[in-house]
Amino acid sequence: MSDSTLMNVSRFTSRARRGWASLRPRVAYAFAPALRNLQYVKRRMRPLAVVASIGFPLYYYVWKDLFPQPYENLWLRLIGALLFVPVLAFERWPASVKKILPWYWYLATLYALPFFFTFMLLKNNGNDVWVESALIAAFVMVLLLDWLMLVLQFLVGIGLALLAYVLTTDPIVLNANYLTHLAIFSFAVAIGAVANYDQDRIQIEQERAMLATAGSVAHELRTPLVAIRVGAAGLMRYLPALLDTYALAQRSRLAVPKIRVAHLHSMQGVVSRIEQEALHSNAIIDMLLATARFTGGAMQNATSCSIAHCVETALARYPFREGDRARVHCNLRPDFEFNGSEMLTVHVLFNLMKNAFRHMGSIEGAHISIRLESAKRFNRLIFSDTGAGISSEVLPHIFTRFYTSSTATDDVSLGAGIGLAFCRDVMQAMGGAIACSSVKGKYTEFVLTFPAP
Repeated sequence: MSDSTLMNVSRFTSRARRGWASLRPRVAYAFAPALRNLQYVKRRMRPLAVVASIGFPLYYYVWKDLFPQPYENLWLRLIGALLFVPVLAFERWPASVKKILPWYWYLATLYALPFFFTFMLLKNNGNDVWVESALIAAFVMVLLLDWLMLVLQFLVGIGLALLAYVLTTDPIVLNANYLTHLAIFSFAVAIGAVANYDQDRIQIEQERAMLATAGSVAHELRTPLVAIRVGAAGLMRYLPALLDTYALAQRSRLAVPKIRVAHLHSMQGVVSRIEQEALHSNAIIDMLLATARFTGGAMQNATSCSIAHCVETALARYPFREGDRARVHCNLRPDFEFNGSEMLTVHVLFNLMKNAFRHMGSIEGAHISIRLESAKRFNRLIFSDTGAGISSEVLPHIFTRFYTSSTATDDVSLGAGIGLAFCRDVMQAMGGAIACSSVKGKYTEFVLTFPAP
């Protein structure tokens, strides 16, 4: 092979890799509803697997002996039953294998519903029994699948069934009734895809529950927090005098109960710690309420804001724990203006800092970096941390509202799955965007893109 040919192959390979790298986030975003839908299907997986494992071989007897049909195939039915046997114990799968559970489930349903019932319909010359059976299969698909997987499985399943029919049938018989059946099935699937509002209904109910919970939590916690802050203010006023009086009594050898030196030292900073924790809790409540109440839509009363001022405000208001402020490194030049809401932008930064500190934990040397980039059409704020990172399996879903991971070390597993969705909604409402890249165990980086005013 010549050098020029090798260079062309190398260039083609590089372009293909770059193309897939740019396409991969879009593919992950498109299939996110399908993967999220599986969270709600999991409770029904085992019952459905039981029905499939028993039903496939059982109906061979029904259509072969009780109510004989023109065509039956035991092997196809056994394959269908065996595909669902592993699903009966999916909770015992190794963690590494569980990653493929969504795709295995969709492969099994692809075979069991559109492929099998279409193939049997064709083999039985479109008789009434299999027309009705295929319609029931379409109905089950509408119940189980989101609209994208419904359409994909319908097209791929029917295509594979037609191919299998052509390869296994001689002579091939395709009469006009098949087109009629296909039109009916297509209509049923199209209506099912449009009318499949299950995900929207679930999200609406979750948002209502979240708003009610957030309001209740805020009401129940703010009152005791006010009492704690009032008590801390009283301690701040009188505790130093009490400590000085105790020290004087000790020097005068008066009969007063002895307090250990360690306890004396701890009391000297206890008031500031109490006040700091109360402020931190109030800030978390404010963040929870802002996150719960904002559900996207157009930005109302947008004003011109300075991004540097937003960052400075966030850093001034965020209730840092001891030593945390020193872990945040900023480069706020060049500053840029954007049209939006300063308050919401500050809460976006609050959410990012809260997540970052959670992941950094006690990792030695871990820090947060905030820097700005300015361009003609778009400006960017880059927020990164050198914490625990996010796994590649979880990363495509972190902006999905209410998505939580089952792995205790993953980003969204420790929250309610609303913080980063809030950040995405705010950025989109301002005409911008937010993206994330991460390497597990190394870093996480968020890029906030703001359109130039």
